[in-house]
Amino acid sequence: MERRLLLSLCLCWALSAGGAERSGPPNLLILLMDDMGWGDLGVFGEPSKETPNLDQMASEGMLFPSFYTANPLCSPSRAALLTGRLPIRNGFYTTNAHARNAYTPQEIVGGIPGSELLLPELLKKAGYVSKIIGKWHLGHRPQFHPLKHGFDEWFGSPNCHFGPYDNKATPNIPVYRDREMIGRYYEDFKIDLKTGEANLTQIYLQEALDFISRQQASRQPFFLYWAIDATHAPVYASKHFLGTSQRGLYGDAVREIDDSIGKILKSLQNLGISENTFVFFTSDNGAALISAPKQGGSNGRFLCGKQTTFEGGMREPAIAWWPGQIPAGHVSHQLGNVMDLFTTSLSLAGLQPPSDRQIDGIDLSPVILQGKLIDRPIFYYRGNEMMAVRLGLYKAHYWTWINSWEQFSQGIDFCPGQNISGVTTHTQEEHTKLPLLFHLGRDPGEKYPIRFSSSEYQEVMEQISRKVQLHKETMVPGEPQLNVCDKAVMNWAPPGCEKLGKCLEPPKSNPKKCFWPH
Repeated sequence: MERRLLLSLCLCWALSAGGAERSGPPNLLILLMDDMGWGDLGVFGEPSKETPNLDQMASEGMLFPSFYTANPLCSPSRAALLTGRLPIRNGFYTTNAHARNAYTPQEIVGGIPGSELLLPELLKKAGYVSKIIGKWHLGHRPQFHPLKHGFDEWFGSPNCHFGPYDNKATPNIPVYRDREMIGRYYEDFKIDLKTGEANLTQIYLQEALDFISRQQASRQPFFLYWAIDATHAPVYASKHFLGTSQRGLYGDAVREIDDSIGKILKSLQNLGISENTFVFFTSDNGAALISAPKQGGSNGRFLCGKQTTFEGGMREPAIAWWPGQIPAGHVSHQLGNVMDLFTTSLSLAGLQPPSDRQIDGIDLSPVILQGKLIDRPIFYYRGNEMMAVRLGLYKAHYWTWINSWEQFSQGIDFCPGQNISGVTTHTQEEHTKLPLLFHLGRDPGEKYPIRFSSSEYQEVMEQISRKVQLHKETMVPGEPQLNVCDKAVMNWAPPGCEKLGKCLEPPKSNPKKCFWPH
């Protein structure tokens, strides 16, 4: 009780320090990238050094070299961030097959359950106004939309910007403003697949600047979730940035994002609210090496990429920025997770997380404000299976699998040039009796398993096993939302299509099990 009171007093002091204009809880700004890898930032060693604004953000804030997603794929990761819960708890997984990655394509029937409490809904208790800009990806049917789950404003899309489609077999993806669509990708919001030109990042930037300015004038605390997708294939950038990167089109997209983030941070400073705004930058999963190098990024020294539970698939770039509150130029070796942004945001807003459910995210405010380290494990899930666990510098693999030999033979390779015998397996290999153990300090590439017979292995696995046992004892899986697909539920006639003359006739309903190959 005394420790909790002391932390509350420290937090209250931190929130009131630094000369912020408005007393009360800070604004919250989460910058979530799409498929951006750990190795895409200059501060993490990218050779071209083309992210000056993000690098400066790190020099002015706190860098997290060991920050993770909750799943190596987009939709489950985003569901985890906004609920503070593992996808297997909040329903963003499939039981159609073992350890399969699943997400929310147009034909998915499910979405974020109404029983889940999302961050913007809880922040309303503290007077926050919330906006999402960019990709939602938690269900495209109207009952799953952001404004049904606490957000006050939305500009963006429910799905990824795949296409173009013929609007006969498959409809083009809609773009929404709040509750109604205002157009479709490739029709009203152009993306040139030949050149990679699209103006979407500039549109998303202006939406952010306008929202921040309005909220500063209203003097209400805000939560802005800026979830843009330019670095997800098909990668795009605006004309001004095309051809400007040493890294090709993907680098062009990164440069434009970096420039946009620089303008957002400068806007906070110019409006005099930077010292009352907590900003966190990260990504939803690792770089998609299957699309690299033209349409995908870099995971640095780490093994594999998106879709896998190796480090390259789940370790993310992460920076916390809050002038006057977070000491500049600090590097924290705290093990963090996107789910922590849920709990930390609530804490900074003076709120408690829901007590009627298991919350997996931890409060990082003692780490961010006081430089503390919190002992905690990181669980690596793929679908309905716990694949690996990290504790301290050690990581134990209980299952290994990249994808099937059939998929691999078709050129689907999530670990190009990184074959490690017995580790990067193309059959599902169970190691629950003798997990593969790696020391990520000595061996960040997960190439050299520690010998089973060594005392180091025995001592470390004893500690990890206790954490795993406790975790499994408290695990109550949610109802899986990603099992059923039906072409009839695709974006044929989204809300607002009548006004635009863009309603399409859906096919007859034919629900069936979704097929998730890997």
